[in-house]
Formats: sequence, C-alpha cells, structure tokens
Amino acid sequence: MRILIVEDEPKVAAFLKHGLEELDYDVEVVYDGMMAKKIASGKSFDLVIMDIIIPYINGIELCRHMKEIKPNIPVLMLTALGTTADKVAGFDAGADDYLLKPFEFAELVARIKALTKRMHANGEPGNILKAADLELDLNRKTALRAGRQIDLTAKEFSLLEYFMLNKGRVLSRRNISEKVWDVSFDTQTNVVDVYVNILRKKIDRDFPVKLIHTRIGMGYIFSDQ
Repeated sequence: MRILIVEDEPKVAAFLKHGLEELDYDVEVVYDGMMAKKIASGKSFDLVIMDIIIPYINGIELCRHMKEIKPNIPVLMLTALGTTADKVAGFDAGADDYLLKPFEFAELVARIKALTKRMHANGEPGNILKAADLELDLNRKTALRAGRQIDLTAKEFSLLEYFMLNKGRVLSRRNISEKVWDVSFDTQTNVVDVYVNILRKKIDRDFPVKLIHTRIGMGYIFSDQ
C-alpha cells in the first residue's frame, strides 16, 4: 500500500514515515502543496495524508485538486486546525477523514485501515494503474493491454507494478532489485535484465507503442511518450 504524506514539519514527516514504514507501508513524503500536486498527478497512491497549512498550495486547495483528478483516492487531513469551520472546509474540499494534532499514532493507523477498507468495500477502482492502453488491476492482480489479458507471474506483476508506479523515472537495476526482490543483486547478476526482457515480450512485442525503454548505462524507464 502506497501512502503520500504532505507535511512541511520535518520532524512530524519523519515520525510518520518511520512509523508507517515499520508497518510495511510504502511511504513518500513531500513538504509543500506544489510538489504534492505534481507527484500525485504522475504517480498512484492508495491514500494521501496531508496538513492544511503547507507552502505554495494549502491543503484545502490541494485536496480539491486531487479529488478532481483522482476522485477515488482517500484523503486524510492531519492538522492542528480544529474548529468546526476548519473541519467543514476540509470535508467540503473532499477530505474523507480529519484527525487533529497532536494525535496518537495508533489512532492514525486505525483511521488509515478504516479508509482503505471502505474504499475496497465500495468496489471503487482506486487501484487500477493505466498507461497508454495498458491497465494493471492491483486488487485482482490482472493486466490488460488493448483489452487483451496478459498472463504474468507474481514477480513479473510486481516488476510491472513498480515500473508503472514510477512512470517517467529512470530506474537503475539496483533500484529495481531492491524494490521488487527486496535484495541488492551483485552487479554481475543479470536477473533484472532477464525479467525485463520477459516482460517486454508480454506487454510490448505485439503492440506498436513500446512502454519499457532502456537507458544505456543507467537502467530502464517506463514511458508511453
């Protein structure tokens, strides 16, 4: 599960990131609304935790923007602003939950679980990654390209998911091995290249638009441009 944290207080952001990663969540932190807007437009997240008072674009405007482009993504406001008017403004902007600082970490985790459980119970398509005519359903663990089902092994699916979550970013072989295999392969081992070639045959070979590209000396990039 991937969580985006938008928090401009470094100590609070570090506390949240460390605590959630201890629970095996995949966490990305940004410190202002402008960067959050940019990242959320290009990456897929299962949940966003945001403060309201953040630089450049405040949390209310950011939440409203996120809900316009990705209406199914759960947003949890985590803020010190606790008046009724503040809460109403947050919910009016599309927030799904509202938690006041200071907070108990256990309560935050409970809120996260409740939000994600509600999303899946409602059957909302918040866990489908798309690029060109490729769709990856993270809940059903299925892949479709141009409406055709692509059969993938568990590791091939994980590799494709990692590529799609990092669309437009050059990924080194070390990046891939650490995130997909949870190990850092020796530089002489070509297991990453082998799996990338297998994946290319399945999702690229029979289609005009190629999605997985090699960057010589750097690694790979997933892009439909």
